[in-house]
Amino acid sequence: MSERGAPSHAKQSLRVWLRMLGATTIIEKTVRAYLKARFDSTLPRFDLLSALDREAEPVTLSALSAKLLVSNGNVTGLVARLAEDGLITRESDALDRRSQRVSLTPAGRRAFRAMAVEHERLIDSMFDSLSDTEMEALLGLTAKLDRALHGRYHSQEEA
Repeated sequence: MSERGAPSHAKQSLRVWLRMLGATTIIEKTVRAYLKARFDSTLPRFDLLSALDREAEPVTLSALSAKLLVSNGNVTGLVARLAEDGLITRESDALDRRSQRVSLTPAGRRAFRAMAVEHERLIDSMFDSLSDTEMEALLGLTAKLDRALHGRYHSQEEA
């Protein structure tokens, strides 16, 4: 510990955070541009379709908002556009008519899966300079950091 109580690796922590932020920014910009150019889609559309693809049953807009970590308003507008495009369906909740449940249409599932295959290839190509051993180490370290951050800061958000 330093005199001010900060860990002795505080400068390294800042450097790591800035490198992670830089890498994340490059990856996100590349994915956004790729989805737009290849599929005329946006990252939020892809993320929403992805969340619905993982669901076995229709899901409420509130649950979808929570999964995507965005506001209900953001999801509502996106859902309306995806429904207009025939990629998702909306239905009133049987128990609460004020609530809607959404799910992928067959066309939505096909569109998402086509994007997902190419998205996976794109992401894999971005990490191709790392060996399998390095990828395992990076995955282990980021998982450890994720657990520590969720344990320390997620519980503070709920309080």
